[in-house]
Amino acid sequence: MAVASMPTYLRCACSCWRRPQGGSGGKRQVTPKSEDFSRWYLDLVREAELADYGPVRGTMVIRPYAYALWEAIQGDLDRRFKEVGVQNAYFPQLIPLSFLQKEAQHVEGFAPELALVTHGGGKELEEPLVVRPTSETIVNHMFAQWVQSYRDLPLLLNQWANVHRWELRTRPFVRTLEFLWQEGHTAHATAEEAAAMARRMVQVYADFATDVAAMPVVVGRKSRLESFAGANKTLTIEAMMGDRRALQAGTSHELGDNFARAFGTRFLDEAGALVSVQQTSWGASTRLIGGVIMTHGDETGLRLPPRLAPIQVVVIPIVKKDADRDAVLSVAEALVAAAVAAGIRVRLDADRERTPGWKFNHWEMKGVPVRIEVGPRDVAEGTCVAARRDRPGREGKTFGVPLESGAFVAHVRGLLDDVQASLLAEATAFRDANIVDVESYAELREAIAAGKWARGWWAGSDEAETQVKEETSATLRCIPFDQPGGGGRCLFSGEPATEVAVFAKSY
Repeated sequence: MAVASMPTYLRCACSCWRRPQGGSGGKRQVTPKSEDFSRWYLDLVREAELADYGPVRGTMVIRPYAYALWEAIQGDLDRRFKEVGVQNAYFPQLIPLSFLQKEAQHVEGFAPELALVTHGGGKELEEPLVVRPTSETIVNHMFAQWVQSYRDLPLLLNQWANVHRWELRTRPFVRTLEFLWQEGHTAHATAEEAAAMARRMVQVYADFATDVAAMPVVVGRKSRLESFAGANKTLTIEAMMGDRRALQAGTSHELGDNFARAFGTRFLDEAGALVSVQQTSWGASTRLIGGVIMTHGDETGLRLPPRLAPIQVVVIPIVKKDADRDAVLSVAEALVAAAVAAGIRVRLDADRERTPGWKFNHWEMKGVPVRIEVGPRDVAEGTCVAARRDRPGREGKTFGVPLESGAFVAHVRGLLDDVQASLLAEATAFRDANIVDVESYAELREAIAAGKWARGWWAGSDEAETQVKEETSATLRCIPFDQPGGGGRCLFSGEPATEVAVFAKSY
């Protein structure tokens, strides 16, 4: 099978991303976050054993710990989708090129990122096949066969899949040639129903980001220039990373009948008229893992929100004398058993080859929210020590935590809830402190030059938005749903404006 890209090629920005040297623990080579954020990120991905590079430039191998994070994301989002009435399905990865060419705006938007299969079974194919960049076209090909009457609507489907986009510059989890995601596709009888669905799904993403990933987001509408190719309207959640760049963390699109007209996806309505369905699509990806890293990570490594962390608690026995080993391990195992019974995701690290200090460093790099330390003196006193990952040193330690299972579990549960809330509060305060309200283009330029987000009244044209991007490298991230009301003067043109927009540099 031969694959050709069109019409560009790949340059990997991560060519200097080094292969792991022995994993985390002990002394590690992690660039200080304040010194070089980009290098810090790559070092952290390597040292926390989240991903490695694949043999094809721009691809990555997701290692088990990061995949466990993705499974946690999948599990939570999948539950939320099903609560809305969405069912899972799967569509082929190979799509006839002619399908994309049926929707002109869609193929124009994706052409630079397409990978094409031109040969198979030793022969040239009659028609090139696109390796899935997204599935609106093939979904509509099937919807046109499945939807005949208003009784067949609404049709609410989602698929968990991989997609390929031939990116020019890549960064693990944030932008890669191939990535994992979910994409929802729905068909409705009316535009109003489709609009409500698109709005509902972007709120699902916002709730997940805030409540589970502890990642505060600005929810809003994309400008026409920043909308998905083929959509009438794109809704988005935008998160601020630790370097104050914006990350588009999830999108939901009102497609209208654009794809339906191209593929003849029509139905008989209640009045007997043959009309096109109204559609939505919405998606989130492994980019969320990158968002969690860049939102919460610190100089020591990951800091994972407890609701998302694959391991919420690690129990480390501290034994210096063989005579104490059995008693300490017995207590540590009892704590683990109590936590497991309470539904807490816990790990016992009783490795005799590693020192307690090495283990502390290792699990701090992994971002485990709570560490439990238990030694001979603790056993004698009937207590243990709890250390929270979000607060370094003695500030984050609680001494005298009871070993009795009920009291121990209650303390750990309270600690996990507190860490979750603390990470969200810290990220929210950081975001809010770095959004600047501006009244003029000069103030916008000043805010962007300082690395901040600029928020101001906007009634600019596409040309004005393009000028802002060309002169500042900032894009219009969204027009927030949460508006101040009233009106003002457009920061660019001075004309009357009824909406506030947010501009920022982004990933």
